[in-house]
Amino acid sequence: MLIAPDKFKGSLTAAEVAGHVAAGLARAVPHVPLVPLPVADGGDGTVEAAVACGFTEVRTEVSGPTGRPVAASYAVRDGTAVVELAEASGLRRLPGGTPAPLEASSRGTGELIAAAIERGATRIVLGLGGSACTDGGTGMAAALGARFLDAAGEPLPPGGGALRSLASIDPGGLPSRLRGVTVVVASDVDNRLLGPDGAAAVFAPQKGASAADVRALERGLARLDETARRDLGAYAADRPGAGAAGGTGFGAMAFLGAT
Repeated sequence: MLIAPDKFKGSLTAAEVAGHVAAGLARAVPHVPLVPLPVADGGDGTVEAAVACGFTEVRTEVSGPTGRPVAASYAVRDGTAVVELAEASGLRRLPGGTPAPLEASSRGTGELIAAAIERGATRIVLGLGGSACTDGGTGMAAALGARFLDAAGEPLPPGGGALRSLASIDPGGLPSRLRGVTVVVASDVDNRLLGPDGAAAVFAPQKGASAADVRALERGLARLDETARRDLGAYAADRPGAGAAGGTGFGAMAFLGAT
């Protein structure tokens, strides 16, 4: 019997579920071989599932969604790193659990990717889910060397709320940082970036956004899409999964060349 559960969110990790199910089956059918295989959907527990299946956990300190440092993990094996956005930029990383729908950033996720690359990873599996931010992955890209600038040429402050003032995107050192690195998004979300089924409309309320916040975030993400098309030739907003994790799916495809 193959035992392949996801987490029971709020109560048990996937590995714990697998262990309990295996224990019960071992008592009920003691002569049947059991193969526990914890799985994940890209959100919370993705790194833990990889570690349970033979990857090595690496712990480091990165920026949380509001900038406060957090201890986070990624997993590595044979040149592949599993990076989980929820580890650095997730709702569970908000100080005191207080939402910050306009200011929360994905920067820490980019810092995890940078740490994995510095350790020698040439393939990044980026799990998306459970995010606190709706910044279109701009924080993640900024941590890897890109610059998101206002009309005066100044860097925008963190968060999706500031994207309404985006005037230009400078890829900076991002292309050289990712040279020879493949990025694959792991997500069970196929929402596009914009519109009634997009990142702001569907997911921002889960991150504490009011109706006015949702409208502001939608305008910012639309501005991000327009600017990415003009400055980078990146047409990713309509691709399935672009709306994942507050638009980080879009950012991964537009800025990191992810599939």
